Amino acid sequence: MPLSTPLTIQQLYDDNREVLDLGWFAGFPGGERLIFGDAISAADQVGHLNLIHPSRIQVFGHQETEYYRRLSPAARVHQTEELVAGQPPAFIIAQGLETPAYILSICDEKNIPLFSTPLPAAQVIDYLRVYLSKKLAQRITMHGVFMDVLGVGVLITGESGLGKSELGLELISRNHGLVADDAVEFARIAPNMIEGRCPPLLRNLLEVRGLGLLDIKTIFGETAVRRKMHLKLIVHLVKRTTLEENYERLPLHSQTEDVLGLPIRKVVIPVEAGRNLAVLLEAAVRNTILQLRGIDTLKEFMERQQKAMESDS
Repeated sequence: MPLSTPLTIQQLYDDNREVLDLGWFAGFPGGERLIFGDAISAADQVGHLNLIHPSRIQVFGHQETEYYRRLSPAARVHQTEELVAGQPPAFIIAQGLETPAYILSICDEKNIPLFSTPLPAAQVIDYLRVYLSKKLAQRITMHGVFMDVLGVGVLITGESGLGKSELGLELISRNHGLVADDAVEFARIAPNMIEGRCPPLLRNLLEVRGLGLLDIKTIFGETAVRRKMHLKLIVHLVKRTTLEENYERLPLHSQTEDVLGLPIRKVVIPVEAGRNLAVLLEAAVRNTILQLRGIDTLKEFMERQQKAMESDS
């Protein structure tokens, strides 16, 4: 089941204090305020001062503070009360500008965290949107071996005992890279992108029956491991009898598997004595690269066959 963990303002401040040179000037008890959402809605979680979207982190730049100062006292109080009623997680004063006095007092009164940074407002917003897209991303842990094969993130799945780890070891010996074995953490960090990582406990390790745990980084070197990859292909290993019973030999449409709401291309490879699975997987990856570039071999063959039938008639 995909998980999405809410983020506290205190954690956001701690993670970005040095990078954004943040200072915390008011609303100290509000550190436990939560930011909800996912990677897809990260753009809605932070932005320039906006009364239409009061429930996001409000960033004051030069234009926003000037607009605020031009308001009459009554209009300033009214707009501030509307803004506070939307329960924004925090206010950020950018470019080292002076904080409007009423904003400072209302933040202390309502326990709304007030930050200040010398960086431009646009830069702060861009950085926080990327940060929030990763922190709020939906996450799931899947069983399999996640590899970098020819620059493509490939998840090898299948029943226990079919040789997933052995296939991974063979691919590593052919200069491909290991991301994770057994448990792979995936996060949807963008609307069309899923990133896979290895849990810290299992980093660089591959478990092979008969050999036990292998430290791939120590045995094969730094270039044999990867910290993260984007998932582009799932290679599912099955017994040959299972393939004949449940799968088409030449499927007319590309197979996909849903991962965190995104359809990921899927290839099914039967396991049988004498078959070189590493070569078959490399061929599947090369074919996937061609498909991503718009080259569909089966479609071209069907068109060629159709033309041959028309010429014979």
